[in-house]
Amino acid sequence: MIDKRVKNAKEAIEGIEDGMTLMLGGFGLCGIPENSINALVESDVKDLTCISNNAGVDDFGLGLLLHKRQIKKMISSYVGENAEFERQMLSGELDVELTPQGTLAEKCRAAQAGIPAFYTPAGYGTEIAEGKEVKEFHGKPHILEHAYEADYSIVKAWKGDHAGNLIFKGSARNFNHPMAGAAKITIAEVEELVEPGELDPNQIHIPGIMIQKIFQGEKFEKRIEQRTVRTKE
Repeated sequence: MIDKRVKNAKEAIEGIEDGMTLMLGGFGLCGIPENSINALVESDVKDLTCISNNAGVDDFGLGLLLHKRQIKKMISSYVGENAEFERQMLSGELDVELTPQGTLAEKCRAAQAGIPAFYTPAGYGTEIAEGKEVKEFHGKPHILEHAYEADYSIVKAWKGDHAGNLIFKGSARNFNHPMAGAAKITIAEVEELVEPGELDPNQIHIPGIMIQKIFQGEKFEKRIEQRTVRTKE
């Protein structure tokens, strides 16, 4: 069994260079690869194209890379929590490709499965469909969407073993799952790294064959974008 462990996030991102395309897992701030993002910030790598459901917030997640102008292009679905993202987009500093959330997930999953393209009705009749092939299925128009082509995928899991087998927890599974194995190289950071054989095979979400590097994160803040509370009665 191949041992895919690396020491830390800094060692895990070795090989990521200027101009590369990265997939980054997470749903909002849930399940984002915090340690890897911080390592990218410290590395000063630039001109990145980032594929992620959202762009973090101003002072956390991908927002940290945006503040240092390390991202050239964002491919996202929801970007409403990041004022710096909005400023860069409106000023023309940042190239932005907005994609329906389900389409974004499927473009990742298709890449993971080795499927080059697929048809979907989502986006037909809007700017999303401009310049894309249209085909009719069962009387309904569908547009052709191509699977993403990324250099690295960086995901975060709850547990993993030395061979790269992963278990996700709750909503963190949403985009981490389809992004694992969807790029040339996948990096997994986990909350708990265990010995091979300790994970129940029936609970594993991603098999180790899809992972090239794995490490245990040092800490996870697990921030919440919008905390809503009510006064105790």
